[in-house]
Amino acid sequence: MSILVVGSVAYDSVKTPAASPRESLGGSATYFSLAASYFAPVGVVAVVGEDFRREDLGMLKAHGVDTRALAQRHGKTFRWAAEYSQDYNEAHTLDTQLNVFADFKPVLSPEAQRPAFLFLANIDPDLQQSVLGQLEAKPRLVAGDTMNYWIQGKRESLRKVIGSVDTLMINEGELRLLTGEANLVKAARQVLRLGPAMVVVKRGEYGAVCFTEGNIFATPAYPLETVVDPTGAGDTFAGGFMGYLAAVGDLSLENLRRAMIVGSVMASFAVESFGTQRLASLSMGEIQARYRDFWRLTYFDGTGESLLPRRE
Repeated sequence: MSILVVGSVAYDSVKTPAASPRESLGGSATYFSLAASYFAPVGVVAVVGEDFRREDLGMLKAHGVDTRALAQRHGKTFRWAAEYSQDYNEAHTLDTQLNVFADFKPVLSPEAQRPAFLFLANIDPDLQQSVLGQLEAKPRLVAGDTMNYWIQGKRESLRKVIGSVDTLMINEGELRLLTGEANLVKAARQVLRLGPAMVVVKRGEYGAVCFTEGNIFATPAYPLETVVDPTGAGDTFAGGFMGYLAAVGDLSLENLRRAMIVGSVMASFAVESFGTQRLASLSMGEIQARYRDFWRLTYFDGTGESLLPRRE
């Protein structure tokens, strides 16, 4: 089943304790589409400038990403520069140059108005709502992301979007800011009351937690000896999550749980290099092997019915 992502394509200059390369390919739509492309057809709606590198466009096409709605405009591609703390848990923005992204107004072509799965990446909630208004048919699953900037600056618009999506993907700090609730479980329950059927809370090095009305499922992050660049891990998680669901075409609780693991698998690869380098060079064999590693990491022998054997 097809997936559509609406978001940003950018060049990132990120400094970490490991190194500080300049102008790596990034952006929410880029990370998402690459991760999802290993499982299902994906199309991207975004904008780039005249300086967008030909080899980057070629790499996306080589992964089967439909780039017909990747508009090229006069000007420069979106730039973002940041520096990570020594523990990689916090990125301090040094510079943001929106460039052509400042005037981004997504317009869906007739063939893009009926996606089976839709991901509204981290963009202005008014733009997210405009995309929803262009759909001719309701997708099987609509997921949306957001960030502190929109929570603080466009809360009411964001609440409308949250009420229109099936799944909200949000990190732990953003969830607390949105709800004013320190307890993660209470905060997630509060968001569920706004309308979505599912809240996926991204917790960085601690993994992710999925909340639905009657269930909670948590997945750890894959234990890595070396983390190079955490940028884009959340969007990569979302791409793996939705890519898997699109591949199986079944939104059962069991598959939602597997999708959480697949999302964590893909995110674990993304942080092993700067930008999208690792994602772009993966093989399905590597993905399958790490999925098996996750299974071994989280499996334990027990039914959940009894902790201790019965005493006669």
